[in-house]
Amino acid sequence: METLDLARLWYGTDSVGRAVALLLLLMSLASWYVILSRGWEVWSLRRCLPTALRNFWNAPSLETGHQQLEQTSCAPLLSPLSDATRQLGPAAARPGFDHSGQLTRSLRQALTEITMHLESGLTLLASTAAVAPFVGLFGTVWGIYHALLGISRASSVQLDVVAGPVGEALVMTAAGLFVAIPAVLAYNFLNRANRILMAAADGFAHDLHASATAGETWNTSDTRRPRVVGG
Repeated sequence: METLDLARLWYGTDSVGRAVALLLLLMSLASWYVILSRGWEVWSLRRCLPTALRNFWNAPSLETGHQQLEQTSCAPLLSPLSDATRQLGPAAARPGFDHSGQLTRSLRQALTEITMHLESGLTLLASTAAVAPFVGLFGTVWGIYHALLGISRASSVQLDVVAGPVGEALVMTAAGLFVAIPAVLAYNFLNRANRILMAAADGFAHDLHASATAGETWNTSDTRRPRVVGG
């Protein structure tokens, strides 16, 4: 009984089959890089989020709270929001300055930047999950076609002669699924994690806006503890 020989599959195919195999390998490496890097970042963000928020609101001033956020793993999620609030401090003292409206726009822009950061890599995972099975299927069809051409030139045809090349060609379909399935699972997991993180960021932005417009000017020179609305 013949065993599966990947080396024979590699050397037995032509340049098209090898290109398909290399493409699947590159897609797998790229998707696993995104899975591991984004998975680690999501885990770090969710782990540090409660402590980072508590330390921020317990800080003596907005400037101190922002500096503390910059030193934590939650900086990509929360720091843009605190920075947007902090930068408006001196400008808020100008007569006629629409502090609330400008702060709303700054926080909205910061939330957009955070969303773009959290969603980085998801397009690659979605594309890999959608395309990899078809790339593998194409490799299988091409491999079977290549094998049948070789069989047609043989003087005699036996079952093991047909089953061997065709079975090896089916490996491409399995490889496509091997690449696509982790990408699908990771895409769904990261999407759900991003929704949770964005909900936390949106709540933090709302609290910042409410605290900064609660009837008293909260700027970078304040040494009073920020007030948590609803806290």
